[in-house]
Amino acid sequence: QVYEEFIALRMHYQFGIDEVLTKVEILRKEFEQMHDYSPIEHVRTRLKSVESLMEKALRTGGEMTVRAIRERIHDIAGIRITTSFVADAYWIADILAAQGDLEVLTVKDYIASPKPNGYRSLHLIVQVPVYLSTHVEQVPVELQIRTIAMDFWASTEHKLSYKYERNLPPALRAELDDAARVADELDQRMERLRGEIRPQAAPGGGSGLFPGRPGTPGTPGDAADETG
Repeated sequence: QVYEEFIALRMHYQFGIDEVLTKVEILRKEFEQMHDYSPIEHVRTRLKSVESLMEKALRTGGEMTVRAIRERIHDIAGIRITTSFVADAYWIADILAAQGDLEVLTVKDYIASPKPNGYRSLHLIVQVPVYLSTHVEQVPVELQIRTIAMDFWASTEHKLSYKYERNLPPALRAELDDAARVADELDQRMERLRGEIRPQAAPGGGSGLFPGRPGTPGTPGDAADETG
């Protein structure tokens, strides 16, 4: 019975991914066909397996009901959007947040405030309605939005941490720290070139999740200032 409930829960989260992914793909196609510029480079999705979900539910403790699990596990479903430029990561987040049927539950800006290990990315938990045959299910999906440089660093760090069971040798830790600094410098240099690529009158109209940043939707901004 519990296993069947987990299968149904996972299915709902897959539908949530499908809903958000449709929004992202529509934006990407609009940008590519109508504006000759797309801030979206790559999109990947992930969904925990039933076994992984059950294991984490047991590990985190608490009730094993669907409602309790949904409340305490927030990374069941996820979409990762990769951009070329830092400002584009904020731009995409604002555009998605402006959509009326998508609710932003939480925002964590690890670009402005990187994690101690050097990790940088935008993390949003968004909620979308999934229309089933008998009712509407509100499904949360984690969005990770980051640049190619951030993604490359995060992927490398994850692989090394897995290999060394999160106990990296000091020399490797120092190399990763230096690589994080270099990746940040690369993003800043690329940001200064962004104005040559992105149209000055880029389409926009976001909700303003990050109102203090120049160059977010509705304001072309000064590309030289749009650094992470």
